[in-house]
Amino acid sequence: MAPMKPYFLITLMLFLLAACSGKEEKTQPTVADITESVYASGVVKSRSQYQVFPTVSGVILDILVTEGDVVKKGDPLFRLDNEAARLSTENARIAAEYARVSANSEKLNELRAAIDLARSKKANDSLLLVRQRNLWANQIGTKVQLEQLELNYKNSATAYKSAILRYNDLKKQLDFAARQSQKNLQISETLSEDYTIRSETDGKVYSVLKEEGELVSPQTPVAVVGDADEFVLELQVDEYDIARVKPGQKVLLNLDSYKGQVFEGKVYKVNPAMNERTRSFTVEASFVTTPPALFPNLTTEANILIQTKKDALLIPREYLVDGAFVLTENEEKVPVKTGLKDYQKVEILEGITQEDVLLKPAR
Repeated sequence: MAPMKPYFLITLMLFLLAACSGKEEKTQPTVADITESVYASGVVKSRSQYQVFPTVSGVILDILVTEGDVVKKGDPLFRLDNEAARLSTENARIAAEYARVSANSEKLNELRAAIDLARSKKANDSLLLVRQRNLWANQIGTKVQLEQLELNYKNSATAYKSAILRYNDLKKQLDFAARQSQKNLQISETLSEDYTIRSETDGKVYSVLKEEGELVSPQTPVAVVGDADEFVLELQVDEYDIARVKPGQKVLLNLDSYKGQVFEGKVYKVNPAMNERTRSFTVEASFVTTPPALFPNLTTEANILIQTKKDALLIPREYLVDGAFVLTENEEKVPVKTGLKDYQKVEILEGITQEDVLLKPAR
């Protein structure tokens, strides 16, 4: 085969260049509605869902529920080995019985008798003193006798007061001991009650995490309980987007369990603390349209709608150059002012019109 002429090669290259340039992608702005949204991922949770933790360490003796059971607040879920707590409560009950005021009535009666005796002696000494003073007024008797009777009266008055003080002091001690022992009994009964793990809310048992005979502690979850009928969304939003998320905003979401279906929700809470590990915030939303069946911990992907604008001038996002320019068909770089953005389109506020033809910039 004869070699190609140089001029033929040049002509072929020009033809290929022209063909390539003729394939440049073009577009024109369109007028349509645009919605700006924030992406979020998360899970479905039962409202009031929580992990059940024991308040004391112990060995599980009985599991009183199974997964799927509906429980009321206060219903027992687990029972732990509490022999030591039972003995401690019994000991506190014995101490409380011993310390009751009525159980010490003999001691109080003894002091009451001492008060009565001291009162009688005081009254008798007072009578003798009055007689001796009357006799001394008539120059009968001696000064020594009068002084002796005065001393006897003072001693009996002091003894009477001392008997009353001893009685009141003993009664205070007995009252204090009775109240203290009763409180100790209440504390022991409360500690004993801690060995029965109860539900903190009305709901359903979604998971039982332990078996009978296992040792558990306050750091060990033993079950998952939540609302039986109402479910919520727990979404994670990136720190760069959280400032735009507010309660009341609409949420559009899909679930792996319902492929191809879109459900609606509404934001009702934005938790203010950021997860430092994931650099994200937790946003809670409720269902507006609810799937036929829901289960805790289903995964979801969602878009939180920030704002919507009708009849906006839109171009594809890939036609933006440096986020602030577009290329017209004569390859002129024109500055534009942008507005709302979604994952595909961007609103153009100023710089071009619907009649302009734009070139897709090379990437």
